[in-house]
Amino acid sequence: MQSEGTAKSVARWVALGALFLLPFTPLIVANSYFFPFITGKAFYLRILIEIAFSAWVVLALLDKEYRPRFSWIGASVVGFVVWMFVADAFAINATKAFWSNFERMEGWVLLVHLLGFFFVASSLFRVGWGKWRAQHQIRFGAGRAWFLTSLGVAVVIIGYAFLQLNGTYAIHQGSTRIDATLGNSAYLAIYLLFGTFVALWLALTEKYAWLKWLLIALAVVQGALIFFTETRGTIIGLVLGLTLAAFLTAITAGKRARGWAASALVLILILAGSFYMARSSDFVQSNRILERIASISLADGQTRFTIWNMAFKGVMERPLTGYGQEGFNYIFNKFYNPSLYHQEQWFDRAHNAFIDWFTAGGIPAFLLYLSLFGSAIVLLWRSSELSRPERIALTAVLVGYAVHNLFVFDNLYSYIYFFAILALIDSQVSRPIEKLENIPEITPEDGVTYALPIAAVALALLIWFVNISGMNMASGLIKAMSPNLSGVGANISAFEELSSGQSFASQEIREQLVSFAGAVVQISGATNEEKQRAVALAMTEMKKQVDEYPLDAREHLQLSYVYRIVGDTENALKAISNAITLSPGKIGFYIDRGTVEWDAGDIKAVQADFNKAYALAPQFTELALYSAVGNIAAGNQEEASRILIATFGTDNVDSDVLSTAYYRAKDWGRLVSFWKLRTEKPGASAETWFSLAAAYYASGDKNNAIRVINKAVELYPSAATSGAEAIKQIEAGK
Repeated sequence: MQSEGTAKSVARWVALGALFLLPFTPLIVANSYFFPFITGKAFYLRILIEIAFSAWVVLALLDKEYRPRFSWIGASVVGFVVWMFVADAFAINATKAFWSNFERMEGWVLLVHLLGFFFVASSLFRVGWGKWRAQHQIRFGAGRAWFLTSLGVAVVIIGYAFLQLNGTYAIHQGSTRIDATLGNSAYLAIYLLFGTFVALWLALTEKYAWLKWLLIALAVVQGALIFFTETRGTIIGLVLGLTLAAFLTAITAGKRARGWAASALVLILILAGSFYMARSSDFVQSNRILERIASISLADGQTRFTIWNMAFKGVMERPLTGYGQEGFNYIFNKFYNPSLYHQEQWFDRAHNAFIDWFTAGGIPAFLLYLSLFGSAIVLLWRSSELSRPERIALTAVLVGYAVHNLFVFDNLYSYIYFFAILALIDSQVSRPIEKLENIPEITPEDGVTYALPIAAVALALLIWFVNISGMNMASGLIKAMSPNLSGVGANISAFEELSSGQSFASQEIREQLVSFAGAVVQISGATNEEKQRAVALAMTEMKKQVDEYPLDAREHLQLSYVYRIVGDTENALKAISNAITLSPGKIGFYIDRGTVEWDAGDIKAVQADFNKAYALAPQFTELALYSAVGNIAAGNQEEASRILIATFGTDNVDSDVLSTAYYRAKDWGRLVSFWKLRTEKPGASAETWFSLAAAYYASGDKNNAIRVINKAVELYPSAATSGAEAIKQIEAGK
């Protein structure tokens, strides 16, 4: 009996300890890791789930009460994870589909961890602290305590967010949208959305008045802070979730509660209607947050509609298995719409979680993902174990989360919150599985002699193979990128060490290596040997990357950068052309190729590529400039002037791209006109006046060149010395 108590007690407390450490995940910021707001949280979360799952397996062997039970929620979760294994196995980039990358840290590895978390949480939420729960008549037991713990952590997050609002702490995104320790305003928003509804749920079932009002206050504060994240999809989710909660209460509750709910519903509708009517008022437009919310419209969402349309085109090519997780970039590149030219050029998400799963795992994944929400809500309302306020609150959070996911993508902690709620519901509605119940419990002696030691060894191996290598790579990449007191050579050695091993993050490592090599060749203190060593490593690694993932346009473009560093124009053009073949709508690719062609002296090709870029999206004035430049380079000034006049109303446009074109074409007259335009602007610098003088001199007009220099010195006496030297050189004919 003593051995039984020892084995079970150790396993139970290890599982509970790991489970209750999970809510602290948002506080983890690992500055020594690449993507410090993501990687540290992910490794922490993975390891805790692995510990909890290993201990739970021992518990399930020792005690039937802890074994998995059946519910349609559990079936949906298992089906979803199993299907995504199949989809990821058939992905274009299966390695990335399974392991993701440092920026996201998701993939099937995260899904299977979430599955393990679901089993552990459902079991422990159901069994919890057993007699203690029964004695105190506390519903959910460990589940309630877990969510209370998460709200305790939320208090710290809220405090950090308020300090950001106050200006005490900087906002990590470099914007005005608070992000606390999540590192992204959208991630903070969904964290607060879950926290708002969880606090309301716990308040509705709390016996102690002081704690009830504290939870209500916490819900209000979290809901208010969502607005300061300026994440519009989450704001819509919050409003619709609260509206649904008020509506369900109004139609199902007693008379008094119905009155309060009806009043709340009317208030929400009045506030929403009033805001809509006043959306164009000075008061709304002068407030950044209100203006951003007021800007929600079909027209404002055109970018997302465009991306979603691209996603559907991609799914139609692979409707059964999709592209695998982290495969959206292939769709984005292949079906890229030129109207997105001014948007981010490397979308890896559709900014709609439902569509993301549609593209990742095809139609089955989409339906199974829907079933996670559907089964949870249906079982909520079928269960006799749950009170009406509990049903309403938990339904509201699921609906609010679903609405949020229509406009935003998931993150590590939104997954944990979601699966925790699924586990909570499952713990109340699931039923024993006869086949599992019939498996004999292991003896107490075997628990101590075999189960615990085997679980410990398995856990150690699991942590080592799943996490340690990635942790070393994440920290190693930071070291390789950071200034080293030993010089550039130490950084190159660090990159060589990273490149010698296999890593799921090889793409990120290699792309950072390309940027590093480009920087090294510009460092005056670096030796020629160091420069050659850095570039050679970058070349080798990017060739490997392209060979491994030939369908990724981004990698071909990265390879072209390396070729450009070494001056290999021919291969740089081949690499960019390969990228264009894979992504024919990417305007930036044509501009890149045209720029390289210009350096190579292939003027006709420059003209063709710049004109092609303009033809793809003539609504962007920047592209009209490039088209004009292509025609200037080809000697067709008439066509260039036509394009410029049609776009800007004049052919003398203030643009550095045009000035470069005039200089390279030796069109000194137009270059003079350009710099005269610059000098006519208020605050024109001395350098601007000197540039005008240089243009005059290049055109053969020495007198005006000297006159302009004297004007520059008159305006900027500090330039007298350099002005005198310039005049001396002009007079000497230099």
